Amino acid sequence: MAGFYAQIARFYDAENRDKSDDLAFYERLLTTQGPGPLLEIGCGSGRVLFHLAQQLEIVHGVDREEAMLARARRRLAHTPAELRGRIRLFHADVLQLVPGQQYQYLLLSYNCLMHFHTQELQLALLRRLQGWLLPQGLLVIDLPNAAEAFASEDSEALKLERSFHDPETGHLIMQQASSRLDRATQLMHTTWVYDEIDGDGLVQRTMAPEVFRHFFRSELSLLLQLCGLRVEACYGDYGQMPFEDGCERLLVLARHA
Repeated sequence: MAGFYAQIARFYDAENRDKSDDLAFYERLLTTQGPGPLLEIGCGSGRVLFHLAQQLEIVHGVDREEAMLARARRRLAHTPAELRGRIRLFHADVLQLVPGQQYQYLLLSYNCLMHFHTQELQLALLRRLQGWLLPQGLLVIDLPNAAEAFASEDSEALKLERSFHDPETGHLIMQQASSRLDRATQLMHTTWVYDEIDGDGLVQRTMAPEVFRHFFRSELSLLLQLCGLRVEACYGDYGQMPFEDGCERLLVLARHA
């Protein structure tokens, strides 16, 4: 069976084309912190990566899903030469990657860390990132606020999340999702359902299950500490409001301890 992102790759850019709040957050961060090479883990089709290449001279991305990187390469081919020379894509498992340099910025962007389910994998990842971080470098982790998920009522009902048109085919896509949270393991089991409706009204359904690991603030702080990193700041949204009860996101900035 194809992996999650292999199944949804052709929908991903269309369903996320209006998402820009995290891009504005990264823009402000780079303006404040200054220039330096950047590596995004789980860069996918390059939504974040290509945007930040407008501000930085060296912008690298790694992803293990070829279907997503293929979309990034197509985007790269149509990128102006000046920006194209700044971008490098790695097709690899980050736990096997040898980038050959250190970075001022390391990004675990939108929910990326949630794909590392076990403590063994989490520590292995963060230790590698600690080794790739320049002395004054910054690690940025973007996650949902787990407390909100744990406080919500359990329901495995299929819910419509959004509808959009695929710009490549013109077909209407209706995206639905069903989720179940295992509070003991902190694992969210989600199945996305994409109903693609063509011009004749025929429906093709794609079902893409995936498992995501939720993290709490204190837990993440301890994981970072065990890997030689310290939390410098913690925000509850992309506007950099303080992390507090009821906030939407858990945005953590970390440096060498």
